[in-house]
Amino acid sequence: MSPKFLRMTVAAAAVLTLVGAAPATADRPVAAQTTAHHHGDDFTVVGHRGAAGYRPEHTLASYELAARMGADYVEPDLVTTKDGVLVARHEPEIGGTTDVARHPEFASRKTTKSLDGVEVTGWFTEDFTLAELKTLRAAERIPDVRQHNTIYDGRYEVPTFQEVIDLSKRLSRELHREIGIYPETKHPTFFRKQGKALEPTLVSILDKNGLNRRGAKVYVQSFEVSNLKELDPKLTVPLVQLTGATGAPFDFVDSGDPRTYADMTTASGLRDVARYADGLGPDKNQVIPRDSAGFLLSPTSLVRDAHRAGLTVHPYTFRAENSFLPADFRSSTVAAEYGDLFAEIATFRAAGIDGLFTDNSDVAIAQRDDRLARR
Repeated sequence: MSPKFLRMTVAAAAVLTLVGAAPATADRPVAAQTTAHHHGDDFTVVGHRGAAGYRPEHTLASYELAARMGADYVEPDLVTTKDGVLVARHEPEIGGTTDVARHPEFASRKTTKSLDGVEVTGWFTEDFTLAELKTLRAAERIPDVRQHNTIYDGRYEVPTFQEVIDLSKRLSRELHREIGIYPETKHPTFFRKQGKALEPTLVSILDKNGLNRRGAKVYVQSFEVSNLKELDPKLTVPLVQLTGATGAPFDFVDSGDPRTYADMTTASGLRDVARYADGLGPDKNQVIPRDSAGFLLSPTSLVRDAHRAGLTVHPYTFRAENSFLPADFRSSTVAAEYGDLFAEIATFRAAGIDGLFTDNSDVAIAQRDDRLARR
C-alpha cells in the first residue's frame, strides 16, 4: 500500500470509529479522506481529458499542458480500434472530435449504431485500424464555446493509451514529480457485445508498464458496474465508480436491473459500491444540486455518506466558462466567457470533496496553492 493510501486508511478508520459506522467493505482497502484530513497536496487535481479548456481534448498536447499546469493526473477516455488497440477518445464516434468527415476514403465507414440505447450516426473507432486512425487529426469538440481551441484543429493525432503512458513517464522525469493516469473505460457493454472488450487489454497494458501494483499512481474508472467488478480481482490500483445525476449504468439497463445512479448513491448503495471500488466520481450536481434557475442549493449528504463507506470523492467536471458554471459564479449571459471557477471550486471543497476533474487545471492548482498559503 502506498504511503498516501496508508494515511487515508488510518484516517478513514478513525472516522468510522467515531461515527460508529461499519460499512461492509472487508474485501476492499479503505481509501477515504474527510475535510479534516486535507493538507494542501492531498487534494487531487485531475486534468479532465487533459487541459481541455485550452487544447482539443484527448490529445498528447492537451495531456502535456495539464501536467505542466500542475495536474496530479491526466484522464484518457479509452475506446478501441478494429485491431484491438486502446486509443483516447471521448466516445467511439469520432465525427465531432476528428477531421474524419473530410477524408473521402472513409466516407463509406459512416454508419448508425445503437450506443447505450441511443441511435448514433457517424464514424466509430472500432471500424478503423490504428494505422487508419493515425491519418486523422483531432478537432475541438465544442467550438462554439471554445473557439480559441479551434486554432489547434488539424495539428494532433489520436493518441494510443500506450502513448499517454509514455508521455506521463517522460513528463514525470522532466517535471521531477509523478504524473498519474486516470483512465476511463468508455461504453464497456457496447464494446463487449462487439467482441472487443476493453478490460483485458487495459490490464495487459498496465501490467506491461509496471503500473498494476500498489502505490502506482493510477485510478481506473467506469460509469458501468459489471466491468469494475470484473477488474477488481485483476487490478491492485484503486477503482472509481462514476455516477450520473440522472439515469442508470447501461449494464444495469441492458440486463434489466432496475437500480439507478440515485439508488447507488444512497448511504446503503455506497456501501455496496465500496465492496468493489475505492472511490466515487459523481456528477458535481449530486454533491451540490442547483435550483431551477441554476443557483446552488445546500450540499447533499453524498460526500459524508461516501466517506463513511470508505470511498474517496472526485466529482466532475469543473470548467471556467459560464455555460458550465452555477448561476452564482457566472460573469455574464455569454456562454463562452469565463466566470468565477475559483469560487465554485472553493464552494465544493468546503463540502468535503477529496479532489476533482477539471478542464482548467491551472485554476484548480492555483486555488489549492492559495488555500495552502492561507494556513
